[in-house]
Amino acid sequence: MKVKESLSDKALQVFAYIFIGLIGVACFYPLLMTLSVSFSSEKTIALKGYSAIPQDFSLDTYIYIFGNSGKELMGSYGVTVSVTVIGTCLALLITSMLAFAVSISDLKYRNVLSFICNFTIIFGAGLIPWYYVCVNYYHLKDSMFGLIVPSMFSVWNMFLLRTYFKAISQSLYEAARIDGANYFQIYAKIAMPLSKTPLLTVGLMYALQYWNDWWNALMFVSDKKLWPLQYFLYNILSNVNAISSGRVPAGAAANIQLPSETVKMAVTILTIGPIIFAYPFIQKYFVSGVMTGAVKE
Repeated sequence: MKVKESLSDKALQVFAYIFIGLIGVACFYPLLMTLSVSFSSEKTIALKGYSAIPQDFSLDTYIYIFGNSGKELMGSYGVTVSVTVIGTCLALLITSMLAFAVSISDLKYRNVLSFICNFTIIFGAGLIPWYYVCVNYYHLKDSMFGLIVPSMFSVWNMFLLRTYFKAISQSLYEAARIDGANYFQIYAKIAMPLSKTPLLTVGLMYALQYWNDWWNALMFVSDKKLWPLQYFLYNILSNVNAISSGRVPAGAAANIQLPSETVKMAVTILTIGPIIFAYPFIQKYFVSGVMTGAVKE
């Protein structure tokens, strides 16, 4: 029998929809303004300020970015996509294998591995030893691996996956052991197929980390052909800001006028655009994975 909703319940539901809608508009408005300013004239922005509707519609900013650095920009997109895909896959493999290992209660040295991982969260060697080891021992200078290896493991992501692996019924593992399966086979054929949601959640975190990373390029890459998108756009923005403030970079004309404000917004759109289009397709897995991992013991 269908229960009728009371007037107060309907009013509360309407209020909730309106409230959430207002929050959605408040979140969407900055993005709309960013897109609008990127298509506006720099002179109009300087006179009238920012607006959610393009003022004096202009493509000068995008013509400047793609015209002067079109090939390099596409190359940077390729580097970023490659680093994101390869790095995410390797990071997921390493993180999930360690997470599975520390989730096995009778595994020898399990507590030692957990302690070592926790220790790295609290204490770090510092920037200079980290850079020395990466360059002199791992040889990551001017290499694609320099954009991948330093960010290939996260202790927080490992413990999130461990929570899921521990939630899987141990009887499945025991049955597999009785049938002669080793731990790697249990990991590959039982644990991984049953953990698609957390794997997608952690994969998204790693993908966002690699996509937005510019620090590794700053530290290890001097070859422009290996610059990822974030670092490439960062250099464009730095040059524009330098010229606008009167500090002319080497090789630039002293009297050049560049659209500094609109370039900032265009760089933002070029950076977050692919992520915005991809996120709605995996949002439900991300939210589900984070919430479930937060409440399970």
